[in-house]
Amino acid sequence: MLIQNAMILDMTGRAPFTGDILIQNGRISAIGTGLAVPAGEAVLDAHGLWALPGFVDAHTHQGGFDMLNDDGMDLNEMTDPVTPQVRAIDGCNPTDLNFRAVPSAGVTTLCVTPGSGNVVCGWAFAAKSYGSDIHEMVIKQPCALKIALGMNPKGVYGPKGQAPMTRMGIAAVLDEALAKASAYRAKKQKALAEGAEPPAYDAKWEAMLPALEGEVPLKIHCEQFDMLTAIEAAKKYGCRLTIEHAWSADKYVKELAESGADINYGPVGVPTGYGELTGADLHDVAVLDEAGVNVSIISDSPILSEDILLVQAGEAVRCGVAPERALRMITLNPAKALGVADRVGSLEIGKDGDVVLFSGMPARDVAAAVQYTIIEGQVVYTAPGRSAPVWNK
Repeated sequence: MLIQNAMILDMTGRAPFTGDILIQNGRISAIGTGLAVPAGEAVLDAHGLWALPGFVDAHTHQGGFDMLNDDGMDLNEMTDPVTPQVRAIDGCNPTDLNFRAVPSAGVTTLCVTPGSGNVVCGWAFAAKSYGSDIHEMVIKQPCALKIALGMNPKGVYGPKGQAPMTRMGIAAVLDEALAKASAYRAKKQKALAEGAEPPAYDAKWEAMLPALEGEVPLKIHCEQFDMLTAIEAAKKYGCRLTIEHAWSADKYVKELAESGADINYGPVGVPTGYGELTGADLHDVAVLDEAGVNVSIISDSPILSEDILLVQAGEAVRCGVAPERALRMITLNPAKALGVADRVGSLEIGKDGDVVLFSGMPARDVAAAVQYTIIEGQVVYTAPGRSAPVWNK
């Protein structure tokens, strides 16, 4: 596909410019002006439209949270506080109606994560937002090990009279799980070095090894002072860290910046002051960004719909963030946090041909709306009244 005459904002730091984007075999093969149209390629005239990399949502429960039907709640295995061995990919249905609507919001990549009912919740994965076979849509599996602190696991196990009932209990459960997984890893390494018999296979501790070995981060649901607990746990076991939600992050900017954690902030869509949501304020992302933290804006969809990403980016601008910086929070920043920036998050030669075309500059022009969403060179959403690409024969 050749996208012609678009105003291109590629998220590399370059100023917007009018040009063309050629996508071949699913990847961007050229970006420039006056590009020739290869035979057999579709041509989309984007005159008057803005071209951006497809949006990346670093925290969703798409395909596994049916908000109207308990039978469709397949991403919360709330039978044991420690379930690292469960995988979100096994509970994700891409034909779910909420999932099907994702491309219309300009979101082309999303992280699907287990819910936060347990302390150690399971594997999250990153995937494209369009398709019928989730295994073919995957970009990275796993992309994180989901952990949860605070209200959610307390609310699940406290009423059962079962540990963990308190934040003390949650921290203890997490530390015990990481310690056992670390001991299991050490035994495996020792057996390999000595040519001895390895320890008996343990699905739980085996599932935690990618995080302990630095292949994926701990993706820790937390807010307020729980963020300090998350930082200490990651530091103790030498794990990479992303902090999810991070409400009241403005109180811990120094600690967060020093930790090197990626922050996946939000969503902000409920009244501030409600329980642990106290401090949910998009001013936080402005402060974090200014401090050099890699901060992203998330939807938590389908808790909130995917279009909240752009709404929140616009609110970040109102809070003082430059529009280009706010757009990085829903493109390149989350791609980095998920470990998939080699494929998505910016428009560059060699990256996936994921492009969203807007009727204005999003986050600056309040009337800007998605006109086309393109994933790997395939148009997966077209706004009403827009024409399909024309094939060059």
